Amino acid sequence: MMHNYIAISTLNDFIFCPYSIYLHNVYMGGDEELVHAVPQTRGKVAHGTIDNKNYSSRKDEITGLPVYCGELGIVGNIDIYKTKEKLLIERKYQINEIYQGQIYQLWAEYFCMIEMGYDVKNLAFYAISTNKTFPAAVPNEENKKELQDFILKFKQFDPEQSISINTNKCTHCIYCALCDKVDIENVYA
Repeated sequence: MMHNYIAISTLNDFIFCPYSIYLHNVYMGGDEELVHAVPQTRGKVAHGTIDNKNYSSRKDEITGLPVYCGELGIVGNIDIYKTKEKLLIERKYQINEIYQGQIYQLWAEYFCMIEMGYDVKNLAFYAISTNKTFPAAVPNEENKKELQDFILKFKQFDPEQSISINTNKCTHCIYCALCDKVDIENVYA
């Protein structure tokens, strides 16, 4: 049943703050302009060409492909798969540092593609703002186990439990003003 699957895009958000996933679902469907900050708006605009399937007309590039992995219980969309290079690319507007959540997201897309029968030999992140590509290692079995453990932690999260507060992260959270766990302002206010 697909409704029990985890959206790949939420893996990075969960590492940032598990409670943000809960807040996202509470405010989903509302006016995005009230919640989204500059980074989210930039990212959404940058992703528009992929989401609208007008990034490329090349026959050897697959963009915006819906993917799933039954074994891991995840579902989402890839950004770009270059068939000749067997290269799966995750695009970000800006990359100053590659975070573990972003790596989990790319690994999840990789395992979806593999389960769906695609031959993926290379992974990379692409920074739109600088036009730079950052190669990433293809996950091994140990990495797959790490991802499975993380997904289990995601599934077992209870929004009522206490969370560790990181004020630096909180001040950069788009839900900061709406969060009942902190009483601080975010940098986008």
